[in-house]
Amino acid sequence: MSSATNAIKLSERLNVPISTAELERRWKAVRSAMDEQGVDVLLMQNNNDHMGGYVKYFTDMPATNGYPVTVVFPRDDLMTVVMHGGFGMVQDLPPGGNGILRGVKQVLGTPSFACAPYSFGYDPELAAKALAPYAGGTIGLISTYQMSFALVDHLKRGHFSNSRFVEATDLVDAIKAIKSAEEMERIRDCARMQDGAMRAAFAAVKPGMRDSEVAATAQYFSRTYGSEQGIYMCNSAPPGQPAKHCTAPGSLDTSLI
Repeated sequence: MSSATNAIKLSERLNVPISTAELERRWKAVRSAMDEQGVDVLLMQNNNDHMGGYVKYFTDMPATNGYPVTVVFPRDDLMTVVMHGGFGMVQDLPPGGNGILRGVKQVLGTPSFACAPYSFGYDPELAAKALAPYAGGTIGLISTYQMSFALVDHLKRGHFSNSRFVEATDLVDAIKAIKSAEEMERIRDCARMQDGAMRAAFAAVKPGMRDSEVAATAQYFSRTYGSEQGIYMCNSAPPGQPAKHCTAPGSLDTSLI
């Protein structure tokens, strides 16, 4: 399914957008693999991009701040995205996208709060709505380690009890691992960003600074460079003692990829 026809100009809110042509390359390759392996639809969910980022790989929209973003990727149709929003939120997108999302036909919203048990069914119910045409078919789950139990349990115990669920992460990873020319340039640019962040952090170090202040300098550099989020690690120790692993607000990440 191509979104290039009548494409809408990309929003200036996007930091460093992946080209529509690159996204379409990914979609086409994945759908071809789905056809070969008999998978009707893929289901993925992330609440950050630190350990996978499948939502961003398919949509170029990062999952951030612990809010789940669920993507339904059919073999024969455009995507549906479920994300944090108001009750009953439905956005029908034009074929060329809305300037932010591409290859997506509909966005469904609901309050998504992992700390509120009564809301555990909200996202799964909307995902089930998007998956309805594929009940009884083969549903490929992408990176179940990053997917909530509430989501898959709701589907398997509900209208999809007669569906075949398969682990489809390798299906995507085999494609994701072979980088295009555009992706390789993004990796090089990410390395340049990391070098710049390190130089900024070293230049800022002075007696009396806290680790978090040094890391914040690197984070500021990365954000102004185009980074969306990242894992920030900075720690210090007295001379002659090793600095132990410590995660703190700072920046060296791969969110440009």
